[in-house]
Amino acid sequence: MATLGARIAEIQLGLVRISYRADPRFSQQHGHMHAGLATTVADSACGYAALSAAPPEAEVLTIEFKANFLRPASGKKFEAIGRVRKAGRNLTFCEGEVWETGPERQLIATMSATMFVWQSRSGG
Repeated sequence: MATLGARIAEIQLGLVRISYRADPRFSQQHGHMHAGLATTVADSACGYAALSAAPPEAEVLTIEFKANFLRPASGKKFEAIGRVRKAGRNLTFCEGEVWETGPERQLIATMSATMFVWQSRSGG
């Protein structure tokens, strides 16, 4: 996340917001931010949201995600939001959104993601 300039802006149980800014290093051929940037940050937001709902000794790993892109990421500031929709013992289902945050707030992408809840060796 540091390479991408992304920072956690909010953490609640089952919800994480990560903010980031446009960076020409991550633009595609038309000057918009690349879809890979949006999916990377949204996947992290979903993963941290899942981790917030997992037992303290657990880790989470993404086992699948699907993204839909609704408009080009042509703004300067963005926010990815990950939300837990159903937390289970082994699998947690999350939904994510990526928003352009200024000057007008616009939804640019959505994500659904499934996280594997992995009990670390120290936790059993």
